[in-house]
Amino acid sequence: MTAPRSYAAVDLGASSGRVMVGRVGPDSLELTEAHRFANRPVRVPEGLRWDVLALYAGVLEGLRAAGRVDSVGIDSWAVDYGLLDADGALLGNPVHYRDARTEGVAEKVWATLPAAELYARTGLQYAPFNTVYQLVAARSTARFAHAERLLLVPDLLSYWLTGEQGTELTNASTTQLIDPRTRDWSYEVADRLGIDLGLFAPLRRPGDPAGVLRPEVLEETGLTGPVPVTAVGSHDTASAVAAVPALGERFAYICTGTWSLAGLELTEPVLTEESRAANFTNELGLDGTVRYLRNIMGLWLLQECVRAWGDPDLGELLREAAGVPALRSVVDAGDAGFLAPGRMPERIAEACRASGQPVPRTPGEITRCILDSLALAHRRAVAEAQRLADHPVDTVYVVGGGTRNALLCQLTADACGLPVVAGPAEAAALGNTLAQARAHGVVGDLADMRSLLTRTQPLTRYAPRGGTARWEAAEARLATR
Repeated sequence: MTAPRSYAAVDLGASSGRVMVGRVGPDSLELTEAHRFANRPVRVPEGLRWDVLALYAGVLEGLRAAGRVDSVGIDSWAVDYGLLDADGALLGNPVHYRDARTEGVAEKVWATLPAAELYARTGLQYAPFNTVYQLVAARSTARFAHAERLLLVPDLLSYWLTGEQGTELTNASTTQLIDPRTRDWSYEVADRLGIDLGLFAPLRRPGDPAGVLRPEVLEETGLTGPVPVTAVGSHDTASAVAAVPALGERFAYICTGTWSLAGLELTEPVLTEESRAANFTNELGLDGTVRYLRNIMGLWLLQECVRAWGDPDLGELLREAAGVPALRSVVDAGDAGFLAPGRMPERIAEACRASGQPVPRTPGEITRCILDSLALAHRRAVAEAQRLADHPVDTVYVVGGGTRNALLCQLTADACGLPVVAGPAEAAALGNTLAQARAHGVVGDLADMRSLLTRTQPLTRYAPRGGTARWEAAEARLATR
C-alpha cells in the first residue's frame, strides 16, 4: 500500500488567496486549508494594481503553515503579468485586468489584424483585458521599454520561489498569442502585432518540473529541502476543470466564483466565425484538452453589491432572495458594462429600468435578479456550446465557490433543464494537487484523477424543476432589449 503524499496547492483568486495541503493516495484525497489571505488590489494614481508582494508574503506564510510537503504547485487568475528588468527585478506591481488602460485598444489591434482572423488563429473570445490588448496598451510606456522578461502571475511567484523562469501553457493560452491547434505560440499573430515573443520564458506544461525552493525560501518557511515546485494547470480554471468529477464525456461544466466559466471539454478547438460571434473561447487544458467556454460575470455582481451594502449576512440575503418571485427582472450577466467595480446595485437597477422591467430595490430583490440572471446566462452558454461544438451533454457539473450557493445551483438546474452535480468547492486547489500527484506517480491520467474525485469528494445533486418555458420566455425578453 502506497502511503499518501502531501502537496501544497497555492490557489490565488481575484479576491483571496489560499495555500491548501492535499494528501493523496491510491484511494484517498483529503484537502485542508493551511492559510488563507486577502487579495486586495490597490488603486494608485496610474491605475488599478495587484499587490503582488502581499500575495507572495501570503504564499510564504502558507508554506510555513503547511509543514512538510512533497511538492508545491501554483495557480491563479489569467491574463495578468509582471515585467522584469535585465537583473530579474520586478518593474512595478502588475496591472489589474479591470484597469481602464485597454479601453479602445482592441479596435487598434483589429485595424492591423481583423477580429475574425485573430480568432481563427488563436480561438480566444474577445475580452478587453486579454493579454494581447494589455501588451499593445503598455508598449509605449517607460516600464515596458526596460522590460527583459514577462511572467504571468503564477509564473512570477514560481520564479520568486525557485529562481527559474517558465511560461505554463494553460495560462499562456489566455494571452491570445497561442495557437490552440499546435499548442504553441502563434508566431504570425505576434509578428503582425509587433509583439516580441522573446519576452516570454520557455513554455512548460502541467506536470513539468519548475525548479526547487531556493535556500532563502526554505529558511523563511522552515521547510527542509529539496522541495520541488511542479507546473500545474496554472490558470485556475484549467485546474478547476481538471477537478470536475465527471465520468465520461457527455458533460458541461460551470466553474463558479468571481467569474462563471461555462462550457465543454473538447479534444479540438472550435474556430468558426459563428463561434467567434457567440464569444466562446478555446483555452487549453490538461492532456491535450480544450476548454471551450464563455466568460460570464459570475458572483462578482453579488460580491460588489454585498460590498456596497456593508457586508450583510450572506445567508440571510439568500433567504430573502429565495422568497422573491422568480424572473421578475433579469440582466445580461455577460455585459462588459458590469466589469468595473463600484455602484453595482445602482447599475443593476439602471439596467432593469432601461429595459422596461420592474426595478429591484431591496437587497433581496437585487440578489434574486443577480442569481436569476446568472442561471439564465449559464443556460445560454451550455445550450450554445453544445450546438456550436456538436457535443451533446446530459449533466452539468458546477465546481468552485458557487457550489456553496444552493439557490444558484438549483436555479441553474431549472434553467438548463438538466441535472446539476455541485462540488467540489475547492476545485482549483484539488486540480492543482492532483496534477502534482500525477507528476509524482501517485495517480494516473485525467480519467483516473476524476474517478478518485467521485469516490472521495462530497457532491450534491439538483434535479430540474418546473420545465424550462419560463426561462425561455425570460431569455426571449432579454434578447429583445
